[in-house]
Amino acid sequence: MDFAEARGFANRHKIAADDLYELFDAMKSLRVLVIGEVIVDEYVQGTAVGLSQEDPTIVITPNRKDTFLGGAAITAGHIKALGAEHVVLASVLGEDQTANYTRSQIANYQVEPLFFSDQSRPTPLKTRYRASNKTLLRVNQVRQHKISQELQAQIYQAIESQLNQIDLLVFSDFNYGLLPQPLVEKIAAACHLRGIRLVADSQTSSQVGDIARYCNMDLLTPTEREVRVSLNNPDDGLVILAQKLTEVSQPKNLVITLAEEGILIHKPNHTFDDWENDRLPALNTNAVDPAGAGDCFLAASSLALVAGANIWQACYLGSLAAACQVASLGNTPLSCQLLEQAVKDSFS
Repeated sequence: MDFAEARGFANRHKIAADDLYELFDAMKSLRVLVIGEVIVDEYVQGTAVGLSQEDPTIVITPNRKDTFLGGAAITAGHIKALGAEHVVLASVLGEDQTANYTRSQIANYQVEPLFFSDQSRPTPLKTRYRASNKTLLRVNQVRQHKISQELQAQIYQAIESQLNQIDLLVFSDFNYGLLPQPLVEKIAAACHLRGIRLVADSQTSSQVGDIARYCNMDLLTPTEREVRVSLNNPDDGLVILAQKLTEVSQPKNLVITLAEEGILIHKPNHTFDDWENDRLPALNTNAVDPAGAGDCFLAASSLALVAGANIWQACYLGSLAAACQVASLGNTPLSCQLLEQAVKDSFS
């Protein structure tokens, strides 16, 4: 990893290693609830044989299949592995083999499952076919219709009963119908009433989400594309784009993630007429697998904020966590020990 830019950022915002080590200690008492879609990620590794003679298709011979829990499950897994005392994952599964796999594997993340069944949808399964460290094809088995009002009521009741025992609630929204707006608003209102911190991420990829519907969050972490889609704004620069989203959804902090270009941090004031911004480039420019960078950034930065960090400290930790995560294939929980070592290395 290249820590030169990280050191410059740390100097600008007076970030000290000892302050970050104190945050690790504070994280150990936090209790977190994550709600969102569980996604099972399959990686089929193969050897490229060549082009088919019948049609213009690459032919591979598969030789290994690796399976990981992703989506909201990996966000919860990261949060637990990074030191949170207790993590609950609320999600909806189908009635299929992928759901059985999820139920059997979630204990490996040391996360408490709060799962509901919906026979009208499959458990999201994404299969990537790879050869020579490149993804050739991805097949998504998903449905995007909203869950029923009856199921929404069950989920809200179950979550509401947990709220007196948590410090942070994370909306990990992949926009497959688990988080209709009425449910989001009811959960957010219940959290605000109790002073629970709120963080949200809403993915726009092959599906379309709207990050702006998550109002009054402590932290939003969209990609640039997700902000532009939400605001229907292809033209403005990043800072103006960030401020326009802030005026719509009024988060306390906004971080626009920019893939290999790093992040833009946008910190508004209370009247939204004077704000602070800074950029932090990606700290690992040789990513083996970028799939889990955003999830890992969200987990580390939100935990740090609730543990007492300012937004600059939180984003420093989040960026280091993302840099560690993309160094290996597959999205598996990042250990607190690995992140602590990265902090040490960045200041040495």
